[in-house]
Amino acid sequence: MTVRLRPATAADAADLFRWRNDPLTRQQSLTTDAIPWDAHVAWLGRVLADPDRLLLIAEADGAAVGSVRCDVSRQGDGMGRGVLSWQIAPEQRGRGYASAMLKAAVADGRLAGLELWAEIKPDNAASRRAALAAGFTCARTAPDLTSWRRGPRPG
Repeated sequence: MTVRLRPATAADAADLFRWRNDPLTRQQSLTTDAIPWDAHVAWLGRVLADPDRLLLIAEADGAAVGSVRCDVSRQGDGMGRGVLSWQIAPEQRGRGYASAMLKAAVADGRLAGLELWAEIKPDNAASRRAALAAGFTCARTAPDLTSWRRGPRPG
């Protein structure tokens, strides 16, 4: 399966809003409240303007199927760390897009050299499978959250 990643734009606001407010997406998100449209548009504007945040839209056969976001921070030792989060369009679930999209994100040159992390709720089996398929390993487990890590690509 092939997905293409492209930078998100303001024109993606409606899709991102619908995906984020889907009940299953909200249930598996760290923030489970529904997001009002005005707050979503303001958030998207901040994300698109922030050089340390990368928001990508995954497309397959010309249709948007999901998104992956990377929030980048630089550690005191100069190493970069990126925290990934993703969502799949509700009508596209169960087709393997999450794994394909994460693999594409990991291979994306914009994330090269970063230590990548993801925080996944323990009952979110689909996201755990996608993280494993993209080369992440479970680094920490707590009752309400698991932390997954993928090291930087060598040289």
